[in-house]
Amino acid sequence: MGKKGILVVLSGPSGAGKGTVSRALQRDNPTLRLSVSATTRAPRKGEVEGLHYHFLEKEVFKELITNNQLLEWAEVYGNYYGTLRQFVQDSLVQGDDVMLEIDIQGALQVKEKFPEAVLIFIAPPSKSDLRSRLVSRGTDSRKEIEKRLSCVASEMELARRYDYIVINDDVTQALEKIQAIITAEKLRPRYHELFFEQFKK
Repeated sequence: MGKKGILVVLSGPSGAGKGTVSRALQRDNPTLRLSVSATTRAPRKGEVEGLHYHFLEKEVFKELITNNQLLEWAEVYGNYYGTLRQFVQDSLVQGDDVMLEIDIQGALQVKEKFPEAVLIFIAPPSKSDLRSRLVSRGTDSRKEIEKRLSCVASEMELARRYDYIVINDDVTQALEKIQAIITAEKLRPRYHELFFEQFKK
């Protein structure tokens, strides 16, 4: 067996900068493949099948759950969201690295089913900084911002179950830290089967 890819999972509170970090990682790592989530909700204006989501009927999604074809899934406001197991497994076997940008509950589900997954928690420098970011981006109402902030304490507690925590007070520095994590993870023995095989001959 050649070198397998690694599965990187990014999570963090809304406003911590996951999207910015994710896009920059993809830009700087052409072999890093973003896993596109599946959902049963209808496409929004401008969303493209296979690029933003895989849009599925509820019955199809439920079959995936029954057949254990999802690494993680959740029901949110009556719609289902999940990560397709086959895409992730096929990509890793081919030697490609795969990144998931998913919520905390989903990430912990992935870790249970796929222990070698590398969970990275993207955190804001402080709660006040997070509030400022949510306000300045101007996409949420005051009520929605307060709702998001009320979840931060429990989210930060769950961050203890991650492999790494990266405080995103500077995007460039955060990216450097994540690149260092990926480099270090690739040095683990389980990713060097081909190297070990030569010594058996």
